[in-house]
Amino acid sequence: MPTLREEISRRRTFAIISHPDAGKTTLTEKFLLYGGAIAQAGAVKGKKNSRAAVSDWMEIEKQRGISVTSSVLQFQYDGFCINILDTPGHQDFSEDTYRTLMAADSAVMVIDGSKGVEAQTRKLFKVCAMRHIPIFTFINKMDRDSKDPFDLLEELEQELGIETYAVNWPIGSGKEFQGVYDRNKGHIAFFSGVSGKNRAEKLEIDLYDPAVADHIGAERHQQLIDDVELLAAGREFDMDAVRNGTLSPVFFGSALTNFGVEPFLEDFLKMTPPPLARVADCGEIDTFSPDFSAFVFKIQANMNKAHRDRLAFLRICSGKYEREAEVYHVQGNKKMRLSQPQQLMASEREIIDEAYAGDIIGVFDPGIFSIGDTVTVPGKKFKFAGIPTFAPEHFARVSPRDTMKRKQFIKGTEQIAQEGAIQIFKVPNTGMEEVIVGVVGVLQFEVFQYRMKNEYGVDLRMENLPYEQLRFITKSPVSDLKDLKLSSDAELLEDYKGHSLLVFSSLWSIDYTIKRNPGLELAETLDN
Repeated sequence: MPTLREEISRRRTFAIISHPDAGKTTLTEKFLLYGGAIAQAGAVKGKKNSRAAVSDWMEIEKQRGISVTSSVLQFQYDGFCINILDTPGHQDFSEDTYRTLMAADSAVMVIDGSKGVEAQTRKLFKVCAMRHIPIFTFINKMDRDSKDPFDLLEELEQELGIETYAVNWPIGSGKEFQGVYDRNKGHIAFFSGVSGKNRAEKLEIDLYDPAVADHIGAERHQQLIDDVELLAAGREFDMDAVRNGTLSPVFFGSALTNFGVEPFLEDFLKMTPPPLARVADCGEIDTFSPDFSAFVFKIQANMNKAHRDRLAFLRICSGKYEREAEVYHVQGNKKMRLSQPQQLMASEREIIDEAYAGDIIGVFDPGIFSIGDTVTVPGKKFKFAGIPTFAPEHFARVSPRDTMKRKQFIKGTEQIAQEGAIQIFKVPNTGMEEVIVGVVGVLQFEVFQYRMKNEYGVDLRMENLPYEQLRFITKSPVSDLKDLKLSSDAELLEDYKGHSLLVFSSLWSIDYTIKRNPGLELAETLDN
């Protein structure tokens, strides 16, 4: 039987980030293909009669060919137990991505070889850099005409401010892309295969073998040798720099055709760290401690339409979880047993008896968990560092079209808000028949509207509001907040936890309100 340390040491938990359409979900699927978790890869794009990607479970994701929620996928490969956190690529869901990155130990950044570094890549990279986690780069779509590989490395360094080290080197691009040169092994891996649904065939030849010229031509062979010698004159590989997030190992390949995916997966798993220690209010929590601890980083309702359930996703930070074991919910200040512990493959789930630090488990949530909550063994009362919330930038007044659906409307808005997908506010001293919804990105309105109709049977009436800024009231010069002197483009609201706040249509309006109300103190965020 493996020891606790051995089980934890073989875990690898990472997130995959990218700009929309760089091939992130396709790469995720190919990892599953090589791990034996799926027999055949399905096309990700919403083509007629094609299979939707395994990691996209919500109907709207399948229709639009995008990920709007973070999926959790676990599989075994070459002795490793791998937990992949597939994040939304679309910028409107950056808040969900941020929370997911809090649960990851490293990140794979997928770059489109023809487009290079794109806007959302920069945003997500900054989030990773804030946590100093290792970042591995997979330059994808080499089966299409791509930028020069040296230019791509330079672009990564200049745009993102991170040093790079090419672990492999592409042989051609577009229709000429035939494989990669592995710098560590000193050989070329030629790939073949047509559909990309199955593993690519691989032929390995030494770089200096004359037979290489038979495959790619003498001129390209010499160009490859020159490129490899030029790379050798560059910086050396430094594992410590990788671990602290200042050097990104770079791999080239094509997730669509599977060319270069397997070598990337093998090298990446050797380089990426086992579960990292997490910081709590009592100091650093040792990953290998026998005491179980975890935090909630995501809540998702209605993953299974038949059961109308709600799952809290926990990242296990230390020790071993055993089914039916008693745990302590720190924020709720009570002992409990986690109900229906399960590991997930998108919408497929499996009830588990045990899990270890590094693993992600889903547990049934009757409405007691919030994002950022800590769960430990009884007797321990520390809290893991909180997960910050983003201030909404778009607001809409929302009510049900059918007033008879009031109960479903209240339940749906509250549940979706508890997941962190939206934030809900109301005018003080009013009911929940009409709420104001705030989101970080406008596409979240569309998803909210879609989910309310499909999961709760409620058609919504939505009126966009001009507000762009939100400030919490931390100190007021008047006892009744209705007596505050507000401009016409500001409104007094409260969130569902009862905190009072103001929304404004401009920064000017904030300054105006503070000047009109001496003693008024506002804050952008409140500590959780």
